[in-house]
Amino acid sequence: MTTSLTHTAAVARLGHALSDPTRAGILLSLRTAPAYPSDLADELGVTRQVMSNHLSCLRGCGLVESVPDGRRSRYRLTGEHLAPALDELLRVVLIVEPDCCDGEGCSC
Repeated sequence: MTTSLTHTAAVARLGHALSDPTRAGILLSLRTAPAYPSDLADELGVTRQVMSNHLSCLRGCGLVESVPDGRRSRYRLTGEHLAPALDELLRVVLIVEPDCCDGEGCSC
């Protein structure tokens, strides 16, 4: 079985998105419902500018989209398949080694 470059690139984009704790937190938060950037920033304890940068990255990866809501915009996952996929990914990671990467000195 051969893996296409398209699939390889898609997995690499997902890996890049998940490689940062703030971006991972955004994706996990958006599993349940769309959210405003300011609410996400407050929830994750980052500035609005940092949140804006991370949302821009996630948009570029094709994982989130902005939805106009009056004068504001909410963000949501780009497809209905992403929330269950993130849930499954969490199950895999937690089953494999729950304490593997707990900060400095990670050996994963």
